[in-house]
Amino acid sequence: MEYWSVFLSIVIGAFSIFYFFRKFNFFKRNGLIHVPPVPIFGSMTSFTLGRASFVDFSQKIYNFNPDAKYCGFYAATSPMFLLRDPDLIKSILVKNFEAFPNRKGFSDVNDLLLTKNLLSLRGEKWRNVRALLSPFFTSSKTKMMFTLMSECAKDFGKFLSTLSEDKCKMNMKDAFSKYTNDVIATCAYGIKINSMKDPTNKFYVYGKKSTDFSGSTVFKFFFLRTFPTLGKIFKIKLINDYISNFFKDIVETTIATRDAEHITHPNVLQFMMDSRGKEGSREMDIDEMSAQAFAFFIGGFNTSSTMSFAAHEIAANPEVQVKLQQEIDKVLEESNGEVSYESINRLEYLDAVISEALRLYPSIPFTERICEKSYELPPALPGEKSFVVKKDMIFCIPIYGIHHDNKYYDNPDKFYPERFLNNKIHLNCSYYMPFGLGPRMCIASKFAILQVKVVLFYLLAHCNLKPCAKTPSPLKFAKNLSLMPKNGFWLNIQRRKDVHPALKSAINC
Repeated sequence: MEYWSVFLSIVIGAFSIFYFFRKFNFFKRNGLIHVPPVPIFGSMTSFTLGRASFVDFSQKIYNFNPDAKYCGFYAATSPMFLLRDPDLIKSILVKNFEAFPNRKGFSDVNDLLLTKNLLSLRGEKWRNVRALLSPFFTSSKTKMMFTLMSECAKDFGKFLSTLSEDKCKMNMKDAFSKYTNDVIATCAYGIKINSMKDPTNKFYVYGKKSTDFSGSTVFKFFFLRTFPTLGKIFKIKLINDYISNFFKDIVETTIATRDAEHITHPNVLQFMMDSRGKEGSREMDIDEMSAQAFAFFIGGFNTSSTMSFAAHEIAANPEVQVKLQQEIDKVLEESNGEVSYESINRLEYLDAVISEALRLYPSIPFTERICEKSYELPPALPGEKSFVVKKDMIFCIPIYGIHHDNKYYDNPDKFYPERFLNNKIHLNCSYYMPFGLGPRMCIASKFAILQVKVVLFYLLAHCNLKPCAKTPSPLKFAKNLSLMPKNGFWLNIQRRKDVHPALKSAINC
């Protein structure tokens, strides 16, 4: 028996060595430019061992060969292509979408809320759900959500403006995540919450835990991406069962109550409920509805990062803050404090500030696509050969890297909103893609931008943002999967002494 154990160990060891060698030899074997790998860790040693942030790691790969249209790297044991050329990226995300229709997402994990949501679905299932949800995210439907957002933003601005001096220094990510939590609770689930006054509500607490991609979650994430079969065997999950059950129970209870009492509410869940029984419409079950609502929830928490980065840059650039407040006060004057959807969307400088924040700090620093059929890549460098990519190869699109490339933006690391004023070229090009490009770009991008606009409007109408002793300068990113500063977004919030009279009268009314 001992001999069989030794023999089996030798066979498994030899197979493993052959398997890893073959995988790690992919780019070298095909004569392609690539970042040299380290066994097991691939090209990600510095990040996996906690020596570098995800941003630093991704920038190192992006700048490995600045002249190449693409290069190879290894995410643990998996060979991947990193695309650097905007035209090639547009070709893959838009023109040749049929060859790259899917992203890896969370399709191989054990979490129902992650595997069944729109971000992870593939093929015909994705097309059906995307077609069903798309009408909810049109401009007209987003306009319907404006009133709900405004109520949350008004409460948020008023609450911060009444803080005592000993509480006015705060981590803005925590504050904004409470606002986005309230917006998503009402717009997706139809639940009214005030997380600023009640930060211990389960919706906020569980939401924060489910979107925390740090610590052991980073290890679990990469383990599941590298060894999905083992992850399923050992039932490793990214979200705890009690959190998943909480969000699923909310959906189940809400649907049962509305059906029984014939209640309707203008939100995402109601929109999915209304699709039941419609001719030609695919009906979703409770699990699928729960997953879509949860995806919307995750997106909302991501948006709080955009708000936090924007607030940080506004505080760090007083001249930007002055221009914004002048523009906001002008709208308050013209509307007599009753701000409409149309007037919010006419704020050109606020638009530019948000666009620049999304350029510098995209909410998704990279996206990916899986090759579904053979595709010919052009030569990476002049004089080299083209390469035919086979099915299942993964492509990584480094959004953060492209947004910080001086080929496309002058002084790319500087916060300069004016680059987007009277310049729509950046907003309609393949090197500006904070929400992705093509048919799989973020379905809720209009909703997300409106959410940011409304909260910044009411925050700056009420308050001044100033750096404090804890404000990081320059920003250093935390060593986890999120695009987050190492020590948080600390700012000093001060009530404006020159609050516009129209805002005061609107509050008193």
